[in-house]
Amino acid sequence: MEKTIRVLIAKPGLDGHDRGALVIAQALRDYGMEVIYTGLRQTPAQIAASAIQEDVDVIGLSCLSGAHNELFPEIVELLKERGADDIIVVGGGVIPWEDIPFLESRGIKKVFTPGTPTKDTAVFIEKAVYERDGVDMSKKEPPKKIDHIGIAVKSLEEALPFYANDMHLKLEAIEEVQSEGVKVAFLKVGETRIELLEALSDDSPIAKFIEKRGEGIHHVALGVDNIEERLNELKQNGVSLIHETPVNGAGGAKIAFLHPKASRGVLYELCEKEKKEDE
Repeated sequence: MEKTIRVLIAKPGLDGHDRGALVIAQALRDYGMEVIYTGLRQTPAQIAASAIQEDVDVIGLSCLSGAHNELFPEIVELLKERGADDIIVVGGGVIPWEDIPFLESRGIKKVFTPGTPTKDTAVFIEKAVYERDGVDMSKKEPPKKIDHIGIAVKSLEEALPFYANDMHLKLEAIEEVQSEGVKVAFLKVGETRIELLEALSDDSPIAKFIEKRGEGIHHVALGVDNIEERLNELKQNGVSLIHETPVNGAGGAKIAFLHPKASRGVLYELCEKEKKEDE
């Protein structure tokens, strides 16, 4: 399963206000992280000890008193002394821009200025932890685009006039995909396509779909890279798959379907196309 990132939010020094720290703590929880908040007026030694005891990945420091140049580096040094310098330290609060280079030179991974969106903070923390742990972030990137929308039809010959003549869509190709038991036609719509699917036999998945639900939208295909790695990650995360390994699809693409029960009834296809030489 995917790692749950643990974050300690702390207020070093004599600050008496923690509204901002509480907002960040809740935002990180909403993003899926575990957050421990130590409360107000913590010493650097207390913060370092709590971080080690709680086995956190990240310490988030908030300072409004102006003592950040002394307090933040002291916490970093205490972590080093105790062999816990793998804990990532980030900071925020009322910190002048001119102090940021100094803090980063003393081991603060990132200083977030007032107005930074909380999601940006969460994404930075996630990326920093994954990079530290050697996790390939390419597998964490979202699909590139909707490659096509698959529509089940009884007959391509009967369906194509509507799309090509009435809707003025350009027909790109027609081919048979024996592995899926279908004959398909692709029509271009902007940067994506519509894929019409006609069953090649009565026992094909498309024939069974039409028999049960009638003609209509069958699946949504998402364009991805590294389809094998994505499938392995989904499997590790407990996502139900129809294909645990890719199969050959139309146009030489590698495809795999996720089970609809994983996505509230929507059938998703992952689609990795062969890269052209000039790409």
